[in-house]
Amino acid sequence: MVDSRLILVVEDNEQNLELVEFLLEDAGMRVRVAQDADTARAQLGEEVPDVILMDMQLPGTDGLTLVKEIRARAETARVPVIALTAHAMRGDRERFLAGGCDAYIPKPINAVTFVDEIVAVLNQVSGRAGRTSSPR
Repeated sequence: MVDSRLILVVEDNEQNLELVEFLLEDAGMRVRVAQDADTARAQLGEEVPDVILMDMQLPGTDGLTLVKEIRARAETARVPVIALTAHAMRGDRERFLAGGCDAYIPKPINAVTFVDEIVAVLNQVSGRAGRTSSPR
């Protein structure tokens, strides 16, 4: 699979970040990484991604707060955000979707299906809005 869409991965755990980055790049996607909200904000100021994979437990500003900021900015309001989190208790999925995420992938991720899950969200969103990434 070759897919040149830009993915912003916001994840503070180095091992999780390396695995996600490897899987996405192996599928041909371009990946930018941020290990905290400040770095994510800077990345979003440089280029608007096609999708954001958001860890919910970040140092400093948490993932849901950052999602609200992303939704409040005109440039990023329609970018799909996928909650990528170890929070997998009853009600967590619903809480993250209600908080502005478009999809939810629990950790640990399934390396076999992970890229397909991301592509499914991208296809679903692009089918609704016809959105493409644009450099700033």
